[in-house]
Amino acid sequence: MIVIDASSLAKYILREENWEKVRGYLLDEPYSLTLALAEVSNAIWKHHTLYKRISRKEVEIMFTALKKLREDVVIFEPFENYLGMAMDISMSERIPIYDALYLAQAKRYGVPLLTSDERQWDVALKLGIKARYIE
Repeated sequence: MIVIDASSLAKYILREENWEKVRGYLLDEPYSLTLALAEVSNAIWKHHTLYKRISRKEVEIMFTALKKLREDVVIFEPFENYLGMAMDISMSERIPIYDALYLAQAKRYGVPLLTSDERQWDVALKLGIKARYIE
């Protein structure tokens, strides 16, 4: 089991550099947070609307892929379940609550966190949470 944060899920959905490395972790009964669905959706929106890197058709394909992940691959838990622990992590480590939520989930289960966020990876290691970083 592993917790996958939004940065790595977005890397996979958007087919960013090293996205193939994320794919392997999707076979390991991954967990994530419902928050990731909004975060990845926002990344898709940015790549279409702000960066003009993907077409409307690609947006549709990516949303379909995200829906498939939600239905068949990743177990998404309500982020509200982790707000208390995440707030403590967020304040003590001076990181956004968004990042701390995934750390709290990984900590609660005692499993590694997969992230593409270097600061989050550093904090995970500092807190004794096993973490894997995909650049």
